[in-house]
Amino acid sequence: MTILELIGQIIALLGALIFVVAAVGLRRFPDPYARISAVATAAGLGVAFITVGAVLQVPTVDNVVKVVLAVLLQLITSAVAAIVIARAAVSSGHRFSDGTDTAALDEDA
Repeated sequence: MTILELIGQIIALLGALIFVVAAVGLRRFPDPYARISAVATAAGLGVAFITVGAVLQVPTVDNVVKVVLAVLLQLITSAVAAIVIARAAVSSGHRFSDGTDTAALDEDA
């Protein structure tokens, strides 16, 4: 095993741990808005870490190009999806947890 493969395995493991932490967040966070944040962060960072770790296992030019494209698309789409889901929750009247400052939403309405 080379040092590059070892680093790749560690990075992929970190990505998996990010998903585990996000899963715990889904159970513990009080409202859908906080849960959306956990899922979007895990999707962006977790997938990036796992795919970069995987490419370090077999670092060919083709694989690097695929991973760069996959990471960029994942970061863009996870952020946009989180915003769309949060806006849908606000539009449907889903309640916020106690203590959430909604003054900016009141100004927009």
